[in-house]
Amino acid sequence: MLLDALTLQLGYNATLVTVGATLLGVASGVTGTFLYLRKRALVSDAISHATLPGVGLAFIVMVLLGGDGRSLPGLLMGAALSSWIGLLCVNLLTQRTRLSEDAAIGAVLSVFFGFGVVLLTVIQTMGSGRAAGLEGFLLGATAGMLFNDALVIAIGGALTLLAVVILRRPMTLLAFDPEYAAARGLNVQRMDLAIMALAMAVTVIGLKIVGLILIVAMLIIPPVTARFWTDRTDHMTLIAGLAGGAAAWIGASLSAIAPALPTGPIIVLVSFALFALSLLLAPNRGLLAVGIRHNRFQRRVHLRQGLLALAQGQPIYEAYTLRLLRRAGLAHADGVATDTGRARAAKALRDEKRWETVRQDQAFESAAALYDGLRDIETVLTADQIAEIDHRIGGPKEVQS
Repeated sequence: MLLDALTLQLGYNATLVTVGATLLGVASGVTGTFLYLRKRALVSDAISHATLPGVGLAFIVMVLLGGDGRSLPGLLMGAALSSWIGLLCVNLLTQRTRLSEDAAIGAVLSVFFGFGVVLLTVIQTMGSGRAAGLEGFLLGATAGMLFNDALVIAIGGALTLLAVVILRRPMTLLAFDPEYAAARGLNVQRMDLAIMALAMAVTVIGLKIVGLILIVAMLIIPPVTARFWTDRTDHMTLIAGLAGGAAAWIGASLSAIAPALPTGPIIVLVSFALFALSLLLAPNRGLLAVGIRHNRFQRRVHLRQGLLALAQGQPIYEAYTLRLLRRAGLAHADGVATDTGRARAAKALRDEKRWETVRQDQAFESAAALYDGLRDIETVLTADQIAEIDHRIGGPKEVQS
């Protein structure tokens, strides 16, 4: 059953929802990357909540003009207008008052959302408003999606992706170094508004599928997921788009085979599942990789300390250290060094003396900065430099293991 849903074999409406949700997921992930890099993630929350009064006002206006008020393009236009006004309010409060951005966002978010709830209540008292279904814009409602609705979402998502491709270089420059961007002649304020406008576009497009409350997750979770896998902006943008699209595709498919489950929340949960997998399994930043590196580091520290103890004839009290030395064939069960262990211990002690000399000589200042107690000195200094240091400290120039 799930395979049929994933391969678009469950009928016309399910196919529309899946394709539309996937396009939304890709657009959300790509756009959200620059929100995340610019550290403006919370602004998307204000934008999403500011769409609600626009939806309500658009419905009322269309009813007064003789329509049924449920035309999706008209509702989305109203949502776009009110969210843009909300965004401008945040910018004005931030720039013209002493309010911080988070305080301005909180004020705009609560006022606009409260006004939207009041409008929804008023609409329910209207004769044509009882079956309006506008509450679906809160958490998303895909049941009965029409071809025209899917077409609006598809075109909006494609245009948003095209805009991101065109503006990706100045947006990347702004995200990492606003001062340098301004020095290059980039209008920082206008580019910030452009990024916010793209977020607004994704928010408005996603109202029908995910809803205004959960669309923030679609903008933020995919970029955070992608950040675990790469350090490059272009790769991060690509991975975020793929993660958002995959989450939307799988979530919409799961919702199709279980109609009682809402599409928007399922998509967000799948997106979180991808985030959790990245958090655990990403090769560089994942918890598993971090744990493995920490364990290797601990082993190196214990081995190093154990070898120094053997070289100085000190007893080894740490059971873990002794176990590591035994596994490496460097010590017996009673803590006495093997022949290999004695050679390695002498080398470790001599390297400590070499590093001590390096740290005291300003001629080796750059090399001394690399000392961490574990790094092999041969990876930092040449054989001639090591020979010179051995000549200073005396004794054999090399210890054979």
